[in-house]
Amino acid sequence: MSTRIAFLKGHGTENDFVILPDPENAIDLPPTAVAALCDRRAGIGGDGLLHVVRSAAHPEAKEMAAEAEWFMDYRNGDGSVAEMCGNGVRVFARYLQHAGHVTEGDIAVATRGGVKSVHLAEDGGITVGMGKAVLPEGDVTVSVGERSWPARNVNMGNPHAVAFVDDLAHAGNLFTPPPFAPAAAYPDGVNVEFVVDRGPHHVAVRVHERGSGETRSCGTGACAVAVAAARRDGADPAVTGTASTYTVDVPGGRLVITERPDGEIEMTGPAVIVAEGELDAEWLETVQF
Repeated sequence: MSTRIAFLKGHGTENDFVILPDPENAIDLPPTAVAALCDRRAGIGGDGLLHVVRSAAHPEAKEMAAEAEWFMDYRNGDGSVAEMCGNGVRVFARYLQHAGHVTEGDIAVATRGGVKSVHLAEDGGITVGMGKAVLPEGDVTVSVGERSWPARNVNMGNPHAVAFVDDLAHAGNLFTPPPFAPAAAYPDGVNVEFVVDRGPHHVAVRVHERGSGETRSCGTGACAVAVAAARRDGADPAVTGTASTYTVDVPGGRLVITERPDGEIEMTGPAVIVAEGELDAEWLETVQF
């Protein structure tokens, strides 16, 4: 009888993930295996994979083990490694709660983008401390077909190009990465957000996630959008001393983003575990090469 491997499926504002609990980091996960698991026809299906590992057991997280017991080893849907995933952190925290590893209240989660503070509220909402945005200097443009727009370069532990447009349909199908310039601005590729205004401190977004294509939501992208919108609107909490909050509508739901005067950014939104099951280990081995 083949070995079975437990998995779960979850989503945060419909940004969906395969969840693979592996506390001791014992499962080999080459990019081909991750891509197969995230395949929506031949695998389980997901925008990405949340590999749940104890920090002490993972070489990239050992130094964070004293601050955070659990490491979110996040992979994009194509199998590539990513620094951070905001929606993924919420779903990761929801899994830890679901599995009985944590309870309501404050927890810490290690990521490649550093240790993130997470609050699990009684009402089911989850708030993630996303750290501070970095705003690299230099002009950036993004293009779709014949249209081009200036974009704000925002780094949330991963790179973003935020473009304000008149109509979200102008983003096209987002199956392939929108071209950007200059190439040196994003040597490892970029997540691209197309933004329209819905009202005061209220925007709507479509996003192409690097390595995944268009997704129903992007947490770090929503944070980047809120920061870019605030700067466009003349608000910098570090200067005004007043927190800035934006409601960000994504195709999969709604996120609320707050940038505090100290620069720290908080994201609040839902996270849901929808299914549990078992993988056939023999199948996983066959798709690794």
